[in-house]
Amino acid sequence: MKQLIIPVLLVLLGAGCSSTPDAPEQGGAPVESRGAGVAPVTADGVSGSKLPAILTDPKSILSKRSIYFDYDKFEVRAEYKDLVTAHAKFLADNRQFKMLIQGNTDDRGSREYNLALGQKRADAIKKMLTLLGAREEQLESVSLGEEKPKNEGQNEAAWAENRRGDMLYNGEF
Repeated sequence: MKQLIIPVLLVLLGAGCSSTPDAPEQGGAPVESRGAGVAPVTADGVSGSKLPAILTDPKSILSKRSIYFDYDKFEVRAEYKDLVTAHAKFLADNRQFKMLIQGNTDDRGSREYNLALGQKRADAIKKMLTLLGAREEQLESVSLGEEKPKNEGQNEAAWAENRRGDMLYNGEF
């Protein structure tokens, strides 16, 4: 009897390890795309074709999304307080919106140092937004370090443009 069971088990084991599926695979779990094809969220929080006008109108303070930092610093300068306050108020009044804060640096310094500094910059903006009324769950902070420069130049003016935190609303990231 043992002589019959062992070969049957080996055949079953070999069939179970087969790498060719017997039937075509059914669709797997959906994959979220974060590329350009993602529809932005409208004021009511539903996917649509654009953000509310107040976030994109060049005359609105809310259309400004970058906060610039001094060299090797991560404190939000006083000149940006009104900008951060306006975004915090918008988020407090519109709980369906989320924001991604991207911390950026110039390309001086090591990659590790710049990633850490970029995170400190993003976190400084996030902290200020929460202190001014935005909810923690509406905000996410990440560091891009030196990987997403606004200006590729190698002079002080270019580096100053790259030392920033960018605030993006859902539908923009």
